[in-house]
Amino acid sequence: MAEVRLESVTKIFDKQIRAVEQVSLEARDHEFLVLVGPSGCGKTTILRMIAGLEELSSGRIYIGGRLVNQEPPKDRGVAMVFQNYALYPHLTVYDNIAFGLRMAGTPKAEIEAKVKQTAAMLHLSGYLDRKPRALSGGQRQRVALARAIVKSPQVFLFDEPLSNLDAQLRTQTRAELKKLQQQLGTTAIYVTHDRVEAMTLGDRIAVMNQGRLQQIGEPLKIYDDPDNLFVADFMGSPGINKLRGAVVRKGRMLFFRSEAGTFPLTGPEGKGLAQPEVILGIRPEHLRIASGNRGLPASIELVEQLGGESLIYARGQDDTKLVAKVEGYPKLDRSRRIVLEPDPRALFLFHSQTGHRLRPVS
Repeated sequence: MAEVRLESVTKIFDKQIRAVEQVSLEARDHEFLVLVGPSGCGKTTILRMIAGLEELSSGRIYIGGRLVNQEPPKDRGVAMVFQNYALYPHLTVYDNIAFGLRMAGTPKAEIEAKVKQTAAMLHLSGYLDRKPRALSGGQRQRVALARAIVKSPQVFLFDEPLSNLDAQLRTQTRAELKKLQQQLGTTAIYVTHDRVEAMTLGDRIAVMNQGRLQQIGEPLKIYDDPDNLFVADFMGSPGINKLRGAVVRKGRMLFFRSEAGTFPLTGPEGKGLAQPEVILGIRPEHLRIASGNRGLPASIELVEQLGGESLIYARGQDDTKLVAKVEGYPKLDRSRRIVLEPDPRALFLFHSQTGHRLRPVS
């Protein structure tokens, strides 16, 4: 059993800065849980409290069913991989990996066997005699992973370990890391601000903002069914289109009406009650160029061609910024007038003040 459970965990710095506020969540046994959110949202503080590097102001943390609030880091059965690798520059790769085992008094023969096995797993066997300065960024990160793996921890804690790598290497290492975690079967908690990393790595995602847990669930569940405007906007790239307006009833039909345009709500959100003031969320992939006049009139400002798809940046008639993601390479001139039609089956309605999701009435 290696689940990690947080119960009403709070961290206050300097008696007034509430970095983490009443967070309760669970990383299940063998699960890869990702904590995602903007800088300063409390995700790294949570990781450090689990590791025992930061004291709790209140709340409880359990690892494998054991309360660990008062346990020192070395007794918690966790291994942490940091953003900056934290390798010893004067030691070889072999000695960096073996360091924790030597400090724990592990027999020499066992150390050698574990280091070589772990190095082979991470394709480091040919680099054991090198110093960190002779390695690439990706190789250094694999050494940091090896140093954690060799300790056979109950839980891996990853603090943005790929952020110092270039884009191509980050994608490659991300895939290797996920495969490695599945191979080892160890519970992992991974911190990142990168929503793509969160979506691709996590069995589940916990979205954080301003020290509070916003939503937790499977990646596609969170993407397709966000609880609030922050989650909907953060878990998307580009972010969600936001339109302020009202839901009005005409006969048996509901319409969204705003200065940007008016269109019927015929999908699931159209089952909701009429609201005098709402925020409508539309993901870029759920806007298409309409052949008629129904939708949102706009002027094109920029078209980014990304390969198999393009991003159309436009401005609505009320000066609202709109982004549409379409397939292929549309030939569109700057300042051309178009109409962007939302997919009525994929709209989100949010309370205009709180940002909470307005759920359809079944």
